[in-house]
Amino acid sequence: MTDLKFDEPMATLLERELMHRYGPMVSNDNLRIVLGYPSKEAFRQAIFRKTVPIPIFDIENRKGKFALVKDVAAWLAEQRERAVTEMNTSSGDK
Repeated sequence: MTDLKFDEPMATLLERELMHRYGPMVSNDNLRIVLGYPSKEAFRQAIFRKTVPIPIFDIENRKGKFALVKDVAAWLAEQRERAVTEMNTSSGDK
């Protein structure tokens, strides 16, 4: 595990950790897991329906789908930020 610096943006922290674990790209089952799909079938359906929330791509002569760690990290940080904002908004309504 890499050293975490909590004064850095969440996307930077996530990108560093994912890069350490997977390199510049993440693929196949690891991609499914980091994006939060519960099964291979759910991921396959999202690909078919074009609802995967980040750009994914094929690589010639390789099986599976690939995504850049940078895109995954940015999307994850965005999801967290949205959840925190919604949580703070809803707690202010009480």
